[in-house]
This record gives sequence, C-alpha cells and structure tokens, in this order.
Amino acid sequence: MNRNPLVVLIGGATGTGKSTVAAEVAYTLGITRLTSTDSIRQTMRAFFSYEFMPTIHHSSFSAGEAVPESDDPLVTGFLEQARNVLVGVQASIDRALQEGWSIIFEGVHLVPGLLPIEPERAVVCPFVLSIEDETEHARHFFSRNEGSERPLTSYLDHFGEIRKLQDFIVGRAERERVPVIENVTAKRSSAEVIDLVREAAENVGAR
Repeated sequence: MNRNPLVVLIGGATGTGKSTVAAEVAYTLGITRLTSTDSIRQTMRAFFSYEFMPTIHHSSFSAGEAVPESDDPLVTGFLEQARNVLVGVQASIDRALQEGWSIIFEGVHLVPGLLPIEPERAVVCPFVLSIEDETEHARHFFSRNEGSERPLTSYLDHFGEIRKLQDFIVGRAERERVPVIENVTAKRSSAEVIDLVREAAENVGAR
C-alpha cells in the first residue's frame, strides 16, 4: 500500500453506525488515531459560549433551534454547526499530516464538500453511511442508547429531523461523488470501506 498518510472520513446522519464501522476500519488498517467530530464539538462547547457560537450547543438534529428565523432552520443550523466543528477537525488533520500520521474521523459533521484537504498531502478517502430502511435506522438507536447518558426518546422524538438530515447528506455526497454505503451490517460496510481505501492508496502509489 502507498506510504502516504491516509485520511479516512466517515460521515452520515445520527444512528447510521459510523462509530462501529470506523472502529473496525481503524483496527483492520492499523490506524491508531480515530476521532469523532462530536468530541471536537464537545471541546469547542467548553471554550465558546452559547451567545458566541450557539449551534454547537445543540445536537446536529436540533441546531435549527439556534436559527429559528431562517428559511430552513434544520439544515441551516446543522450546516452552521458543521462548519464550526470542521475548523477543529481541519486543525487535527493538519497536525496528523505534519507528523506523517494516518487518521480516521467519523461524525455527522463530515458533510461532503465542506472539508477541503490537499490531495498531495495524503490519500483522502471520504465516505457516507446511510440506512435506507426507516425501521432498521430506528433500531440502531436502541443499541446506541446502551451506556449513553442521553435518553432514547431524544433520538426518537427527532427521528424525522434525523431522516431529513440523512437525505441532505446523501444528496451532498452524490453531488460531490463521494461513495454512499448502505449500512446493512457493520461487517459488510467496514469491508467495503477497507477495500475502497486500499484501492485508493494503490492508485496513488501507481502514479
């Protein structure tokens, strides 16, 4: 495989299995640096007040509450939150590339087209996970809720908004020609991501 650092970006709406797939990909490829965009958002919340940066103090599916006067509060609030969080993500990626490290990021904020990375600095592999079946998507929240401090109802009460954000993210992925992977099972999706990452790295090495 090519020796250039890998930057693997696994996006998708809440509850689509990003963290499970990212962990399997990291383990298989031997990448020790695995970070979520939510961890970046949590750090930013500690430094920036609600008054200064309101959207990061909401969940991705409720960030529209910070911009209620916009034409589409859900998407507008989400995009504002994503752009803010991606400043921190970009800084983390820049540090990794300076040190020659490969890194995997997973999170809802990895909206295709919003995070520019110079291709000559790394093998960049963006993906979006999706769950087309609504019932299967809803089931993911029950397993996600185990050990979580956030009650299950907070996800299910906003399930319509989460589904709308999925449609928006998938639409962006299709526009940006980013692979959309239907997450039927984590094992299958992980294998598909790994195959595509290896293929991308081999293609760069062959140039």
